[in-house]
Amino acid sequence: QLQLVESGGGLVQPGGSLRLSCGAPGFTLEYYTIGWFRQAPGKEREGVSCISGRGGSTNYADSVKDRFTLSRDNAKTTVDLQMNSLKPEDTAVYSCAAPPTTASYPCQPGSYIYWGPGTQVTVSS
Repeated sequence: QLQLVESGGGLVQPGGSLRLSCGAPGFTLEYYTIGWFRQAPGKEREGVSCISGRGGSTNYADSVKDRFTLSRDNAKTTVDLQMNSLKPEDTAVYSCAAPPTTASYPCQPGSYIYWGPGTQVTVSS
């Protein structure tokens, strides 16, 4: 069973940057579509960005386009979300997730069954 772990969250001032990483110890994520999702208090979970398993195509929520970049590391062991120009409205618990197979899946939470525990991102002065 795929077990995902996130790292890199924390407290940052508006305009600052954070880099989140998603890994699966002992397992390669290379062929899986991997998604980053976030949930703020009182709000539904939303898709932030997803990267396909083959070819590495990415998509982004409109709210993070041109600020966030999703990529795989060279060894294909982690999927990293670089977050720049952070805003207070980016504050949420960020989780990475994987679908049940290596097929292509849309960037919607309901398509993913393996979830990391999440990491808190707080953007505040």
